[in-house]
Amino acid sequence: MNVRRSAAALAASAVLCAGAAPAALAAPATPSPSAPPVVPSGLYGKNDPTYDGVWRQSIALLAQHTVGVKPAKEAVAWLAGQQCANGGFASFRADAAAACGEQTVYDTNATAVAVQALKALGGQDAAVKKGADWLKSVQNEDGGWAYVPGSPSEASSTAVVISALAAAGDKPAEVKSKAGKSAYDGLLAFRLPCSAEPAADRGAFAYQPVDGKLLANADATAAATLAALGKGIVVAPAAKDTPAGTECTDGAAPEAAAEAAAGHLAAALKKDGHLTAVAPGADQPAPDTGNTADAVLALVAAGHKQSAAGAVEWLKGNSADWAKGSPAALGTLVLVAHATGTDPKAFGGTDLVTALNATGPAPQAAAGSATDEPAKKDDGEGSGGQSAWWMIGVGAAAGMGIGILLSGRRKKNQL
Repeated sequence: MNVRRSAAALAASAVLCAGAAPAALAAPATPSPSAPPVVPSGLYGKNDPTYDGVWRQSIALLAQHTVGVKPAKEAVAWLAGQQCANGGFASFRADAAAACGEQTVYDTNATAVAVQALKALGGQDAAVKKGADWLKSVQNEDGGWAYVPGSPSEASSTAVVISALAAAGDKPAEVKSKAGKSAYDGLLAFRLPCSAEPAADRGAFAYQPVDGKLLANADATAAATLAALGKGIVVAPAAKDTPAGTECTDGAAPEAAAEAAAGHLAAALKKDGHLTAVAPGADQPAPDTGNTADAVLALVAAGHKQSAAGAVEWLKGNSADWAKGSPAALGTLVLVAHATGTDPKAFGGTDLVTALNATGPAPQAAAGSATDEPAKKDDGEGSGGQSAWWMIGVGAAAGMGIGILLSGRRKKNQL
């Protein structure tokens, strides 16, 4: 969930430059990366929030709520204040007092995760309903969703929206487009069949077709697993725990697709305990920390905690630098700890809760002693620095296509 937002937004900008994005993107209301806005006092993280402000705030608040920390009032107010009158959210609005208009670049992913956060926190029923209704209003005819409304559907955004709708109380199978296609019709269109080659890709999900072909994508697969199970980003510890299966069936039921996708993720993690990706411009694959964390959540949601055990241990020993100063990355790891029954205050030697709290306004209260001794504000690179290679490589998006850039590791864990 970390790098996903920034890379997706940057890639959308690159496609825009190539003339492939909707006209609404031509003059975005948000400031350009060359002139980053001042980070509001109620927002978590110190880096430029242009592309990920709502996303990282939502993940931070979800994580705090999950471990019993009561978020700061100004943090919740900041998130709620980002919502436009029609229910949608942009990635970030520097002036939330100004009305949203034709130049507002709406973000389905930001809206979806904000809906989940506001639902979990409680007392925001009207905002949750408006957000869910807006998401349903921008559903594409094929049943899916795009990162930017009006663009072709892709699996990752479709999955995140489905998870939000399920959290808001909707039944995704009953959420249908004007053409009669359900949300699950839109999602399952990106599933690789059990006859796919190579065999290791069977059951996975693609981000979008590339030259008419579906290519396995870790981010899309993890997100689609949660969505096909009708679950959101917050995954409760599983009531059952069995190894992920190796059988792949092409059944039309979302649950069957989720099980096959979980099997794909388990097999991908088995070799090294983590997923890998090739960064733009790199020659060799490198560990993909964000999608490894997402894969753990997906496997636990499917009831396969033991298949994620090796990845959890890898994350404990290798995620500190990646998560430093990033509220979305730290929040994601807190959610991983929660899902797997791991102590988030001793995750590979890191107190994730204290580190997360230190990236923004002090919480009202915390479970145990999480806020007894507030940590010093982190001076790390945080959300922006941890995925600099995505920003460097985004210039290639216009030439390679947004699907290829985002399929390498399509972001997650925000920035």
